[in-house]
Amino acid sequence: MEILQAIIGESEISLFSALSVKLIIDLLAILFLVRLVYLKKYRRTDLFLTFFSFNLIVFFISYLLNKAEMSTGAAFGLFAIFSMLRYRTEGISARDMTYLFLCIAIGLITAVSSGSFIVLFLIIGFIVLVTFLLESGLMLKNRSCMQITFDRADLVHPAKRAELKTELERRTGFTINHIEIGEIDYLKDSAIIRIYYDQN
Repeated sequence: MEILQAIIGESEISLFSALSVKLIIDLLAILFLVRLVYLKKYRRTDLFLTFFSFNLIVFFISYLLNKAEMSTGAAFGLFAIFSMLRYRTEGISARDMTYLFLCIAIGLITAVSSGSFIVLFLIIGFIVLVTFLLESGLMLKNRSCMQITFDRADLVHPAKRAELKTELERRTGFTINHIEIGEIDYLKDSAIIRIYYDQN
């Protein structure tokens, strides 16, 4: 250790130790958020690399710029740029964008935090815990929405709402809570319907 201090310097070792602790907190938070919350619920593995890579890129860029005395305005500008990124080849749902936003926010918070590691751990842990509770349905029952093209416009009538609900539940297999009627095409005998149902 003394030889390492002589070669690198005590201040550099202290900075490296702080970086290591922040990186461990960041990676543990992302691992829990993505692996144990997102993938367990939605089972979409194609965004696993995206969440981790965005988090690490934001973490290291923010950490390096923060050491260069980056202003608060510049930090929020960097955060906004990464937050608004979208892929041109594939649309990302609001749910996936929320998780991407969380990954970016966690990377930024852990990188620029100047407080104690305990406070940082509590803040990041609170974010992850609230996300977990919201997704688990313990705080609020999860309700999903699906838009479908229904091929029986004759059922899209206020007097036949119960029959429409029964038919939609038979076809989808979901217990429907609410139905919204969109466009109706009587020539094609179809209608755009948005259904709301509770997830199991």
